[in-house]
Amino acid sequence: MVSEFVEGWTIAQTLGEGAFGEVKLLINRHYGEAVAMKVVDLEKHPDAKTSIRKETCILSLLSDPHIIKFYGQRREGNLEYIFLEYAAGGELFDRIEPDVGMAAWEAQKYFKQLLAGVEYLHGRGIAHRDLKPENLLLDEHDNLKITDFGMATVYRMKGKERTLEKRCGTLPYVAPEVLMRPYHAEPADLWSCGVILVAMLAGELPWDKPTSDCSEFRDWKAGKYTQSPWSKLDNMALSLVRRMLVPHPSSRFTLTQIWNHRWYQKRFPKVLARPAELTPVKKRQCSGLDLSHLDGGFSSDDVAVAGRLCSSQPEPSPGDNVVSENVVAPSFSFSQPAHMEDLLLNSQLHCTQQPSSGSQNSYQKLVRRMTRFFVKTNHEETLKELCGVLEKLGFSWKMNVTGVLTIVTVDKRKMKLVFKANLLDMGENILLDFRLSKGCGLEFKKVFVKLKEYLNAIIVKGPVTWPIAIATNSVP
Repeated sequence: MVSEFVEGWTIAQTLGEGAFGEVKLLINRHYGEAVAMKVVDLEKHPDAKTSIRKETCILSLLSDPHIIKFYGQRREGNLEYIFLEYAAGGELFDRIEPDVGMAAWEAQKYFKQLLAGVEYLHGRGIAHRDLKPENLLLDEHDNLKITDFGMATVYRMKGKERTLEKRCGTLPYVAPEVLMRPYHAEPADLWSCGVILVAMLAGELPWDKPTSDCSEFRDWKAGKYTQSPWSKLDNMALSLVRRMLVPHPSSRFTLTQIWNHRWYQKRFPKVLARPAELTPVKKRQCSGLDLSHLDGGFSSDDVAVAGRLCSSQPEPSPGDNVVSENVVAPSFSFSQPAHMEDLLLNSQLHCTQQPSSGSQNSYQKLVRRMTRFFVKTNHEETLKELCGVLEKLGFSWKMNVTGVLTIVTVDKRKMKLVFKANLLDMGENILLDFRLSKGCGLEFKKVFVKLKEYLNAIIVKGPVTWPIAIATNSVP
């Protein structure tokens, strides 16, 4: 339900939920500007208080084009509100085609932006410790933004660096030394960047975890590069990856060495540009919400501790695949599980006032992504077909009061995979939209491809005109 938050700003919908609360989309009714708002009920979750303070302390120190913006925080009674930049382009994993990856020029672009953000963090003595495609967002100009600092920590202060002890990160992306402890922060983050590069170029992850009981990792250490994903990389890319994914951190490439590598320096030719409907349209910067009074005060003691910063991720639960100490925590990007269509597909939202002369009107194009398609069946028939496929595949699901299906399964690593399916009436056709809630983005994409194959008979073939579906400038 659409509701008023503060004057001029409307809570349009819920973007995501976690152990400590929800992330909601906040929109300016007059101009269509948007921010992501995390809402935590401290009465229900008293343990979240310390976690929120630590994460916001770190976020308040950061200001860089490749780091998600922190606008501030506010408390009303038991409710804590955290305001973050809304990244209109969605998550990086959505640009990675399963088992294929993406073009080299595109992977290089995002990789360079990722390293620029990591350089900024390390320059301020901050380690992210959970870098993965699900925690890398894209803005309206297709620029990468690092988000979800729930596991971040300060490892260097006043020139003094400390080693880290906390086991945290997502197993396929985590550096081997993190699982053994203690470890140095910078090489561990750069290892994760190397795995992300492999995922972008090959469309798959190299291993489940970097341990001796994982055969793929043992083969990598033994120099066996003939199998997938290494066979999908050219010699130049493989050369860089081999130096980034060195098991011993002291021998691993540093940022400077990565910058000087010939793959990083090469000018790749761009392939055919994406269709116009794939390109996010420009939006006004979020400026109408006055957050200047919100306090994000920093205490060095708060961020220097090696405690778990988990306000942007749910609490650990068995069966998921993020490690923290000796338990496994969900791989769910709670800070910003936002996609452009979350904003654009809300036909309930309407502007109640004409924008001032010369301002951009609030019509926006629907941004297309891989995990949705139009169907030629009606709502009831589509739901019946989808549930039949889910039953055939052995997936469990439940429907909430708004008609959104939450689907639960496990991926190939036997880790929990949760995603949502929403049927949206777009006029002539129904749009069946899938969005990841928890788990590995690449595994989610593989499941989506399988669902699409099973539902092939009801999918609209050929080009579809992507409609304008955001608020109009008139009163309903």
